[in-house]
Amino acid sequence: MKDIRRKVRRTQTIAPFGVGGILDLQGESFVAADIRSWGAHGDTVDSPRLARKLRVNGFRSAVVIPSGKAQYIARRGPVYVRFPRWLFCPKCRVMTYWHTDSEQRDKPPRCGRCSGAPQLAPMRFLQVCRNGHMSDVDWRRWAHSRPEEHDQRQCQVRSLKFIATPDSSGLDALKVSCITCGAQRTLEGIGHKNGLKQTGARCSGSQPWQKSEDEHDDCEETPRALQRGASNVYFPLVHSAIEIPTPSNSDEADEATRRVMENSLWAGLIDTGDSPVAEHIVKHLAETCDVSVEFVESLRQENFQPDAPAAHLVDTADDDLSIEEWSAFTSPESERNSTAEFRVRQIGLGELNEESTSLALLHHRIDRVIVADRIREVRVLEGFSRYESEGRERLVSVNPVTRAQWLPAVESYGEGIFISFDEASLKEWESSPDILRWVGGIEENLEASFQIERLREKTGPQLLPRFVMLHTLAHQFIRQLSFDSGYNVASLRERIYARSHPEGSRYPQQAGIFIYTAAGDSEGTLGGLVRQGMPPHLMETMVRLLESAQWCSQDPLCADSTGRSLANLNRAACHACALLPETCCEIGNTLLDRTVLIGDGKVEGFFRPVIQAAFEESADAVDAQ
Repeated sequence: MKDIRRKVRRTQTIAPFGVGGILDLQGESFVAADIRSWGAHGDTVDSPRLARKLRVNGFRSAVVIPSGKAQYIARRGPVYVRFPRWLFCPKCRVMTYWHTDSEQRDKPPRCGRCSGAPQLAPMRFLQVCRNGHMSDVDWRRWAHSRPEEHDQRQCQVRSLKFIATPDSSGLDALKVSCITCGAQRTLEGIGHKNGLKQTGARCSGSQPWQKSEDEHDDCEETPRALQRGASNVYFPLVHSAIEIPTPSNSDEADEATRRVMENSLWAGLIDTGDSPVAEHIVKHLAETCDVSVEFVESLRQENFQPDAPAAHLVDTADDDLSIEEWSAFTSPESERNSTAEFRVRQIGLGELNEESTSLALLHHRIDRVIVADRIREVRVLEGFSRYESEGRERLVSVNPVTRAQWLPAVESYGEGIFISFDEASLKEWESSPDILRWVGGIEENLEASFQIERLREKTGPQLLPRFVMLHTLAHQFIRQLSFDSGYNVASLRERIYARSHPEGSRYPQQAGIFIYTAAGDSEGTLGGLVRQGMPPHLMETMVRLLESAQWCSQDPLCADSTGRSLANLNRAACHACALLPETCCEIGNTLLDRTVLIGDGKVEGFFRPVIQAAFEESADAVDAQ
């Protein structure tokens, strides 16, 4: 059997093992270093729209090393550094602070004291702060934080043991002990908010891969101990875009924009701001790239707006991506102007059976059905945060030393089903006072959530009832497709087009969902999902998913819930009925509610009339027999 213990798939270099992420492999623990470790290597990924949004010159993906060739090829991509450095022997329990000089190629660290040389295990806890810094816990300080004797208070030796006792199953059964002076302390209370602060520990102001003291920050944040596998150790900020055809009249402008933004002087121009030097750089760029000075200046103004708040910049950028994608799916010209990366066909639900009231009601609510035979998705990692996902304020860049000229990315090809819904039916349903009051409660929880900035990038300035309904429908659709088509749930992804816009905005209303495969392997390109979008399969799938949404094995607890998940951002949604793997959902399994989909005694769900008509038809069919 081949040794695959240290292999990472290309898609995993974006999430969950992108820059700053922790990778556990067969008892070893590593953290991904920043993009400076890539050097000049990496395969170019082309996505002009996403590059303009993120204000970088381009993207790179990790180089794929052929199977069996790793030992013959020099390092050409992401670097993973061993972390935590504090390890312990599972046999003698002696702790070791591991140094880089002790590393041996393709060999895990082992204990040199015990017979058989057992593999050393990483410590369970690590230290992070709200500014995104991460380091080892100072276990010597922890063990000596409650000294009983004078020798223990003066001891500076890092000779420690990690002892597990059978006294209980909690953290009080684990303790760190000093071999020299005998000082010891259990791990009880280490995860409390001020658990490390009480010992006098301070934030290191660095990341595990940073060796130079010049790169360390003077961080005043209070550090906190978290378990190595905790979900709040790493919050990656990942952007994605569906590559769509470029209008023919904009090809020339896009090419000129690319020449300017890929020039080595472009980053310096953005960094100079309103400095007098900017004028000279603009002129030089115009001459070098064979464009007008006015063209370069307009690009500079689009990418540098010091008086505009950050949230406004993010809102505008996201609008551009969603609007263009919506237009590409709904425009009749897209079918005629298909490319190798974007091929779509308008299908519809199929012929209407006049004898079926439920199917007629379903037809009335759906505007159009489009199958995408071929799509290309680009996913990009911009940075990460730790402890709390607080948006861009505390975002750690993939290059924390200088402004990133490029970002790590991955591209994948797949297929999908796009469904848009009747705007008139949606507006009539959304105008109901009961619906507005119900979704208003979720909106209040969203305003109080620490995830508000990240979620507002998807929902817009206001959470519309259609967003919650369509997001829940997308989750139910993915779950049903996994039964009807045999697709693995984790290989399907969603995109919700229901974003609100400020009053007076020139952007049109959107109401649609796009379910697609983009798993980077053959499963996403074999045509199975397109087949499920063809008549009569899609109609049958829609009816079945609405019927399954009627009940949950956790009911009535799930159906009557007034708040679930972090910050109570979900209502009637749980793992038994609506939640999906994190790779499927673009907003982290939040803002879900089956009630707005199928309704209850208090709220009229958007598809409630369809379900009631289907039940009546089923009852009539049984009586007829």
